Amino acid sequence: MLDEHTRYMQYAIREAERAQEAGEVPVGCVIVHENNIIGKAHNQRETLQDPTAHAEVLAITQAASALKSWRLENTRLYVTLEPCAMCAGAIILARVPEVYFGAYDPKAGVCGTLMNLLEDSRFNHQPQVTPGLLGDECGALLTNFFRAIRGQSN
Repeated sequence: MLDEHTRYMQYAIREAERAQEAGEVPVGCVIVHENNIIGKAHNQRETLQDPTAHAEVLAITQAASALKSWRLENTRLYVTLEPCAMCAGAIILARVPEVYFGAYDPKAGVCGTLMNLLEDSRFNHQPQVTPGLLGDECGALLTNFFRAIRGQSN
């Protein structure tokens, strides 16, 4: 039987697959509260023509609406790719206590790759971060997506 963290990351992977089907970079996110998914989203930057339409930001908005509070206390966020600076800021501001991510992001990741914003003690909130959950599977989605795009452009 799968542990609960693996199961929720698989939901995030399904969201990433939905992004890929829509021609978006395959990143997916789910937010869990009391063992219920209260926010789920995938990247929609191209669809919405909105640079802030990252999976985490969209899922945080849904979760806040579900809880009727901007404070996402007692939640866990699962995302297939290491959060960028914008998403890390949103996570901090939303007071998400636990973050699980799949693949590291060598170009924009700020949860250990370029820097570590989520565990920076200068902020008033530092979530617990667990990296690499189903990292190979999450990374393969991105690698295959970008390979396909480069193949089409030749």
